[in-house]
Formats: sequence, C-alpha cells, structure tokens
Amino acid sequence: MTTTITPLIAGNWKMNGLRGSLEELTELAGMLTTGEAPRAVVVVCPPATILHMIASNGATSGILAGGQDCHAAASGAHTGDVSASMLADAGAQYVIVGHSERRADHGETDEQVRAKAEAAIGAGLKPIICVGETEAERDAGRAEAVVAGQLAGSIPDAAEQHEVIVAYEPIWAIGTGRTPSNEDIGQMHNSIRRQLIERFGDKGATMRILYGGSLKPQNAREILQVENVNGGLVGGASLLAKDFYTIISAV
Repeated sequence: MTTTITPLIAGNWKMNGLRGSLEELTELAGMLTTGEAPRAVVVVCPPATILHMIASNGATSGILAGGQDCHAAASGAHTGDVSASMLADAGAQYVIVGHSERRADHGETDEQVRAKAEAAIGAGLKPIICVGETEAERDAGRAEAVVAGQLAGSIPDAAEQHEVIVAYEPIWAIGTGRTPSNEDIGQMHNSIRRQLIERFGDKGATMRILYGGSLKPQNAREILQVENVNGGLVGGASLLAKDFYTIISAV
C-alpha cells in the first residue's frame, strides 16, 4: 500500500438492502466509534432507495455515502435513471461508475463511463471509475492492454483538477471467490499507476487505486499491503457489519 495516500474502503451493496439493513450500518458505526479509529476513509454505496438514510445515519460515525451509478445528463426524460446531482442532494459524496456489471448488463462503453464521471465531478461527487479484464482477456495475455484502454477512455481530463478514484476489478474474480495472486494484483496496480503518472503527472502519483474482486476478511490484510493498492471496493462482504469492519481494520 502506498503509505502517503490515505486508503479508502468502499462497500458496494449492489441490488441488496432495505430499510432493515440500517441495523447493519448501526452495528458498523458502533464498531468504528468504540474501537480503534479507522485508518481509512469508509464509504457505503447502497441502493438509491436508502441512500439518504445511509448518508444521514452514517454521518456521526464518519461513514460516507456513495451512489452505485449515475446518468450522464443532469436532468431530463430518462425514466428510471438517477442523476449525479440527485445523488448529491440525497447526501452522497462518491459514486461508482463503469462497474463491470454495468458494462456487461447494460452495454456501457468507456465513452459513456467517462461522461458519467464528468457528470459526477460537475455535481461535486468523487467518481470511483471501475476497470478490469475478463478471464479470456487475461488468458490471452491482454489484461494490461485491456485495462489501459479502459483507463484512457473512461477517465476524464478533469481528473487533473478533481478527485477521481480508480478501482481495478478483475471481472473473473467478482463474486466467484477467486482472486488473482498478490503478484498479479501488484503488477496490474503498478501498471495503472504508471499510466496515471504518464497522463496526469504528479497528480497521477496521488490518485487512489482500489482493488476489488472477492476482497474478503480472510485475504484483505495481505492484499491491502500490496504496492499501489490504496484500499478496496468490497461487494458481498460489505453487507455484514462484522465482515466489513474486519476489512476496514486490515488497513
């Protein structure tokens, strides 16, 4: 982990969570406020239906809220979509864009992800831009090239003046229980860092690069020690307060 960068641990609840899930947030808040102060920024990205409640209830314990996606437009005839300004109005400070499930299930392109990131920045949010290769792309030896293309196409130029986070998620490891070796993770994160520095100079050296993809309490401490891993984007393990706190504490 790059020690000069404050780590960020973000929980992506995906399409999970009802009002009753606030009990887990309350439990997590208790752990964060009664135990040793976390050495990481903690973000929870719930479904939009409970985003405002998460933002309100988590504020006193330092838990920040984020959205899981946003539309590129500020408003308009986009039934069922949520704009970045709506997320900000509900209390979000972050938003995930370009998650592999959005890219795969909704056919989102790098250009569309870039537009969403620009909209997020315009609304005062910090975008978490996801990149990652499929198993076939890794097996073909194209993992770094694929991720490089996604970085170039998905990160807006505005990242030079605003906070933007990159999340590397090998698609084949998401929700499967499989993880790349620490050597593979380090190689990819170092590659991402080089590209960020090449494009953004000194700013690229300070941008957070999160790891996601079956990040769990059992492997968090080891993975979070890898060079240029500046935190994690956590899926299923973030739904349970105890598991999520264990990952946060691994920083």
